[in-house]
Amino acid sequence: MSNLAIIGGTGLTSVEGLNITRREMVKTPYGSPSGPLITGELDGRPVTFLARHGHKHSIPPHKINYCANIWALNEAGITKIVAVGAVGGISAECTTGTIVIPDQVIDYTYSRINTFFDGKPNEVRHVDFSYPYAEEVRQALMHAATSSGVGCVEHGVYGVTQGPRFETAAEIQRMERDGCTIVGMTGMPEATLARELDLEYACCAVVVNLAAGKQAGLIEHDQLSSAIASGMQSARQVLQTALPALV
Repeated sequence: MSNLAIIGGTGLTSVEGLNITRREMVKTPYGSPSGPLITGELDGRPVTFLARHGHKHSIPPHKINYCANIWALNEAGITKIVAVGAVGGISAECTTGTIVIPDQVIDYTYSRINTFFDGKPNEVRHVDFSYPYAEEVRQALMHAATSSGVGCVEHGVYGVTQGPRFETAAEIQRMERDGCTIVGMTGMPEATLARELDLEYACCAVVVNLAAGKQAGLIEHDQLSSAIASGMQSARQVLQTALPALV
């Protein structure tokens, strides 16, 4: 049985080398998750994988059923989650191709169901979210990046926007003033839902472009494709190296 789940974002719809033993579509009170939970062995260690945007990357960030995804993983006995996501770099150290292991998050999203505790049935729970990411999982990812020679920023503030459009240059300027160092569209409410179910959750963010206004010209989709491919390969390397510390 696996206690570790990898949630794959843009560019990571599967895990290379995963010897699949089971595919299960879990029913939840919140509807269907993005896809089946795929469980198998990676380097002889049990791992469960879930494609956040669906296997064909057809679910946009604001339409992902985050509640169903996290609930399904919890029901499957998962206790630790590594969430991989493609992000834009805001701060100077978060250059294209860099892996960032953020330690804070600012939520700019709206109209997303962001809690399991909405008063039904007669339950309200306030969870401490001062430090949104599990430090033990963060440390495992940082050590893995260092030992595998992957460029890594060991801190950061993940600003989460609604999407699916990219941000304006002015919005990025505001986010930078707020303290954000990277920007993406899927970090919330995923992190807070995991905290509500007492799951150890950390983010492995892959910088695939500089944010709006931080590069010359516009953000071109064709340029993103190659950056995503190479960045996700680095993320796979980090994940595989971190396995012994996580499983």
